[in-house]
Amino acid sequence: MSRSDRGPSSPAVERQERSGSILLLILLALGLVGAAAALSLMERGQAEPFVLALLGVLAVIGVFSLFAGAIGLLRFSSRAPASPVPAAFLNTLEDGVLVVERDGRIVYANDAYGRLIGAEGPAEMRGVERVFSSDPAATDAIFHLTRAAEAERAAEEEIRLPHPLGRNDGEPCWYRVRVRPLPLVTGQGSERGCTVWQLSDISGDRTEQETSFQELQRVINFLDHAPAGFFSCDAAGRVVYLNATLADWLGYDLVSFEAGSLGLSEFMRGDGAELLLSVQGKAGEVKTETFDLDLTTRGGRSVPVRILHRVPFGAGGLPGESRTLVLNRSRGEDAAEALRSSEVRFARFFNNTPIAIASIDHDGGISKTNAPFVRLFGTSDATQGAPKLVDHVTAPSRPALMEALAAAAEGRSEIPPVDVRLDEREDGRSATVYVSAVRDGEDDSDAAIVYVLETTAQRVLEAQFAQGQKMQAIGQLAGGVAHDFNNVLTAIIGFSDLLLASHRPSDPSFQDIMNIKQNANRAAGLVRQLLAFSRRQTLRPKELALNDVLADLSILLDRLLGEKVELSVVHGRDLWPVMADLNQLEQVIVNLAVNARDAMPEGGHLTIRTLNVPEDQSQSYEGTRGMPVAEYVLTEVTDTGTGMTPEVMEKIFEPFFSTKEVGKGTGLGLSTVYGIVKQTGGFIFCTSELGKGTSFRIFLPRHVRNEAEQVEVKPVEAPQLTDLTGSATILLVEDEEAVRAFAARALTSRGYTVHEASSGAEALEIMEETDGEVDLVVSDVVMPEMDGPTLLRELRKTQPDLKIIFVSGYAEDAFEKNLPENEKFSFLPKPFTLKQLATMVKDVLAS
Repeated sequence: MSRSDRGPSSPAVERQERSGSILLLILLALGLVGAAAALSLMERGQAEPFVLALLGVLAVIGVFSLFAGAIGLLRFSSRAPASPVPAAFLNTLEDGVLVVERDGRIVYANDAYGRLIGAEGPAEMRGVERVFSSDPAATDAIFHLTRAAEAERAAEEEIRLPHPLGRNDGEPCWYRVRVRPLPLVTGQGSERGCTVWQLSDISGDRTEQETSFQELQRVINFLDHAPAGFFSCDAAGRVVYLNATLADWLGYDLVSFEAGSLGLSEFMRGDGAELLLSVQGKAGEVKTETFDLDLTTRGGRSVPVRILHRVPFGAGGLPGESRTLVLNRSRGEDAAEALRSSEVRFARFFNNTPIAIASIDHDGGISKTNAPFVRLFGTSDATQGAPKLVDHVTAPSRPALMEALAAAAEGRSEIPPVDVRLDEREDGRSATVYVSAVRDGEDDSDAAIVYVLETTAQRVLEAQFAQGQKMQAIGQLAGGVAHDFNNVLTAIIGFSDLLLASHRPSDPSFQDIMNIKQNANRAAGLVRQLLAFSRRQTLRPKELALNDVLADLSILLDRLLGEKVELSVVHGRDLWPVMADLNQLEQVIVNLAVNARDAMPEGGHLTIRTLNVPEDQSQSYEGTRGMPVAEYVLTEVTDTGTGMTPEVMEKIFEPFFSTKEVGKGTGLGLSTVYGIVKQTGGFIFCTSELGKGTSFRIFLPRHVRNEAEQVEVKPVEAPQLTDLTGSATILLVEDEEAVRAFAARALTSRGYTVHEASSGAEALEIMEETDGEVDLVVSDVVMPEMDGPTLLRELRKTQPDLKIIFVSGYAEDAFEKNLPENEKFSFLPKPFTLKQLATMVKDVLAS
């Protein structure tokens, strides 16, 4: 770090040298005193001529000196004035410079030295030994420098201190200290020995070096894990480097690989190695050749590859180390045939997609279209020139569409979709237009690509659906989508765990994998909300303290509400605990807060208050008719927004009802809030006054833990098993390949013997082949041909005591009714992590 911004420059120190000799002055004085003493011993008559002669001589010398000084013949000081250039030059240096005599006295110190050591004035100037004496880390370096100074030789050391010089806090700093002898010639021609100390702050250089090293590590990591193989070999065909991708293809362990230990002929079939080594060139030339060869893995498998071999040639035409790129073509095809096939596939996709697609030029004209676009908009008269897209929509829809096309022509991204009407009738056709700018840089004729999705049928269905139909349709959709997403998320989370197990926290990829897993867990939370809305997920209630929940949420709420809305959270004292699902309860608070923010476009105040409601006060709140008398914990969310009319309040909990503009709300927020609160066993009520604000009150039953619950809770709170390995035989039944692959790898890595089956029928075949030597069955619930409960009934016919774990994206109670009464099984909901799977298997086998 630089210390140049420390403050005003510290004053430089310079000790001036004087000319002349004190010995001559003493001899002159002694001569005069001796002459006076001799004259005093003589008689007056004898001494008088000598006195007059001495006075005459002194008078002549004085008068001569005056005349000589006047005409410049004699100077009273033999030392010329010192030039200001050296001191000015030294003061402009960023490095601190200190000149000391051999006895340690400071002769000179520049401004930079004062700033670096923190000296406020000349009196605080200290030698380098004293400056670093308080830091044990600098002891050895200063000792070596001092010995070098005593021996009159140059030396240099780098010293790291925990904080800057002259301070007791701050970031660690690096200093470079140099010392060298400096012989000085005095005015009398004698030589005087001095020492020069040079002090530099090199913290910035060290930071740059560390950053460069990290960047180099990143580049190496990118090269190692590139989707193509890479190696480098010398002139003798010895491999001096290969990346992780190629090592994986060939079956070599990159950790044990040593440069020069592997030859080209060991993994190239036939004369491939000789072909690469036969490349020749002239001095200074760099040649690149392409070869289609077969590589051989350690297991003897052949891998067809294309090799781009680049060799530099040095003096005398000697080849240097190569840069060789390896492209795996085991699943490739001829380039020309691949291009033709891709064109055919694209044309089929382009014309058979249900979305209308067209390219638009810079004037808004339609240039290329697919079949759905023609069906939606019809054909235009070719004699009128290129038809314009805006001519196919109604007049009120044209401004927004023209603005979106203009934004695309300017190259802007993230253009909002535009809802348009295609004819003037009230029940006429409508569509949503998605506009994307063209950025390929190869064809300037097109400005945008538009994707048009007709929404006519959707609007008609939305208008016809009743409240019950909406709830049922959304419930089924949410449940089905959530189940499929849970399979996907299980694979993402699982493979992330496998990657994390093979990466250290210091690995550059570790944080990226953690981000993948964290975002997958966030997605899992959203899926749980969908299942809760559709009543197809069992909530995970646990004892919660609402004040702690709100305290954790306050930072997120501040960010969501923005600067215009002031948030106040009032915590009730000695609040009772409640039983609720944490994620679902947080979603309730967030949804209500966001709705309150939208009701205060000009800003306002949002208050979230919690308090205990005793049994005798549970009926004293407005609008709580029908709520049983009991003890509750109240969460009140009050805003100072626009409020609602009584007509609107009657419909706020209905799905798809929204007072927001089209495209700014789904109408599902409060419906979800209502469903979560009701599933939790609570009640929600709303009071509002137009122009003054709205208040939502959530009453959750007080949770009182009884003795039986306390006994049951203890095993859950016990420390989890640290040894998750085993040696049992497990039959894994899962129709989703990605989930099955992850689970099999996870269990195999823990020591288990795993048999994989993609269906219930295949699982029964494996049981017959193994003569039932299976300790545990881990099975999905929803599978084609034979589902999990049916498989369990078939297995029970021959092995009534067989242990089984069901995994599913649905709730446990969604399939429990399909099993025989009192059937014993364990349940692991999707998505699950590697550790959750291993822990569940270990617990079930141990039970």
